[in-house]
Amino acid sequence: MENRNENQPHRHFIIYKPYGYLSQFANNDISKHKKKLLGEFYPFPEKLMAIGRLDEKSEGLLLLTTDGNMSELVRSSHVEKEYFAEVDGDITPEALEALKNGVEIGFGGIKYTTKRCYVYKLSEIPKLPERGKKIRDERHGPTNWISVTLTEGKFRQVRKMTAAVGFPTLRLVRVRVDNLYINDMKAGDVIEILNFEF
Repeated sequence: MENRNENQPHRHFIIYKPYGYLSQFANNDISKHKKKLLGEFYPFPEKLMAIGRLDEKSEGLLLLTTDGNMSELVRSSHVEKEYFAEVDGDITPEALEALKNGVEIGFGGIKYTTKRCYVYKLSEIPKLPERGKKIRDERHGPTNWISVTLTEGKFRQVRKMTAAVGFPTLRLVRVRVDNLYINDMKAGDVIEILNFEF
C-alpha cells in the first residue's frame, strides 16, 4: 500500500466484498490463518479502514475510507443500511412483522432487542453475482428473499434476527448504504468515490 501524507485529502472507496473474505487488509500471521483479505483487489492507500464491516460469510457493499470522522458518521443511527437476505423456509407474515417491530437477540450472553426497522418480502429473486460457495439445494425445501433496512449494526445482526423468528439466513448481501447502491457491481469490484457525502 502507498504512503499517505497528512496533508493529502482523504480517500474513499466502495467494494463489493465477496463471500469468504475478511473486511480487512492485513493479517499479522497470514501464513497461519490463510484468510482472504480485501487488499488483493486493489492498490489501496495506507490507513484505510472498512466502515461497518461485513462478516466473512456476508457479501455486498462495503465502504472504505481513510477518514475516521466519516467512519463514525456512517456507523451512526442516521445512516440506513439495506440488506437482501435469503432465508431458509417460506417466511410468514407474522415473522416479517416481528422483524419489523424488533426481536430479542444475544451478544456475548447479553440480551438485546432490535430497534424497529423496515422489512419486506421480495417478489422475485434479486439479480446478484453468483456466490463463491453454493447455497443448499432446493430439494431441501423452499427459500425466500427479504429486504431488511436498519439504522443500527450489531455484530451479525440480520442473521441473528432471522434466526430468532425461525428462518435462518442462508445468504446475506448488503445492497445499500444511505444513497450508495451496489447496482451492477460484481464481486471484487472497487470504485473510488471522489465526493463522499451523506
